[in-house]
Amino acid sequence: MTAQQWTLTLVVASFALYIGIAVWSRASTTKEFYVAGAGVSPLANGMATAADWMSAASFLGMAGLISFMGYDGSVYLMGWTGGYVLLALLLAPYLRKFGAFTVPDFVGDRYYSQTARIVAVVCAIFISFTYVAGQMRGVGIVFGRFLEVDVDIGVYIGMGVVFFYAVLGGMKGITYTQVAQYCVLIFAYMVPAIFLSIMVTGNPIPQLGLGGVDIESGIPLLERLNGLNTELGFA
Repeated sequence: MTAQQWTLTLVVASFALYIGIAVWSRASTTKEFYVAGAGVSPLANGMATAADWMSAASFLGMAGLISFMGYDGSVYLMGWTGGYVLLALLLAPYLRKFGAFTVPDFVGDRYYSQTARIVAVVCAIFISFTYVAGQMRGVGIVFGRFLEVDVDIGVYIGMGVVFFYAVLGGMKGITYTQVAQYCVLIFAYMVPAIFLSIMVTGNPIPQLGLGGVDIESGIPLLERLNGLNTELGFA
């Protein structure tokens, strides 16, 4: 099989997996549709959140920002990650305890204010559209690259798949689909890292290889990476 055929096979297989999970975990009640029945385990929730973080916005956008902006681009990475942590610590637990389905419902009822509810709705819509626009653009670029189609067609393909399992499964289907995506993504992240670590340092554990010595030059890897940053103008 050619590389293109392998790519098509893997993409179709992953889509079939996601759609199959959505069918298996389809929501049957309002609570399941909006909050997955409040029965998702912490491990599954963590995997789903991690899959959201390791998305097109991170995989392409953050890498691109840091590549073009150097260390200055890391502020976006810290803000992105810090926002997830703050959301998980300060809002998510209380939203679940309160029993609200949406953030605007929680904010409006918590502060007894219709104005606060409207502000939360506007913020949620603005943030969601901004986030989805970046994600869909990333999906279009990836599909355009690997499926050899136009970026716009790639966006439509991605939108169709997401629409199908989101509408069918609701939050329950999305959560378990994200768990499957996490497994795919973490595998895709780790395999190149492991082989690069073996090739450069001879150590199969990337975290340990980072503190090792470059086999080719005999220079500590961190020192060589610092030199590379200087050559590229990042330092």
